[in-house]
Amino acid sequence: MKNKLVYCLLAVLFVSTSAFTFHKFYVGVFQVNYAAEKKMFQITSRIFIDDLNNAMEKKYNKKTFIGTSKETQADIDLFKKYLSENFSIKVNGQSKTIAFLSKEAEADDVLVCYSRITNVDKFKTLEISNTILVDWNSEQQNITHISAFDTKKSVLFTQSSRKEVLKY
Repeated sequence: MKNKLVYCLLAVLFVSTSAFTFHKFYVGVFQVNYAAEKKMFQITSRIFIDDLNNAMEKKYNKKTFIGTSKETQADIDLFKKYLSENFSIKVNGQSKTIAFLSKEAEADDVLVCYSRITNVDKFKTLEISNTILVDWNSEQQNITHISAFDTKKSVLFTQSSRKEVLKY
């Protein structure tokens, strides 16, 4: 648990100072907030643009330009497919559809993505699977912060730890 906290703090520090064009370690930061009054999950993802394009090229054998001036609609469609195949949430054991809302480049090297899951009433379990960039780079770590019912939890996803079930 102590190691997870250290990883989380390092990742937050690194992403917040991500104006550097070179990064030595591979981390994505994801925030999942449950808004009870709106009955929805609000999801924010922060992923390095170059790593994302490299991972998508490896997986789909097609060069992509997500988050750059060369980005095409085909790139965006492939990106949405990549997200849906590599990030999922089950509520009380049932898969939920994650609606992609928008994205923006931050500091020219981080892609910030906004998604949501609607029509979520009270729940007891939340299963998150996060394999973003993991198949491309075995050193990838995805830190996921979850806020629900005034409780904050953090999970570290890696090549060997791809899924987590949280109980509320």
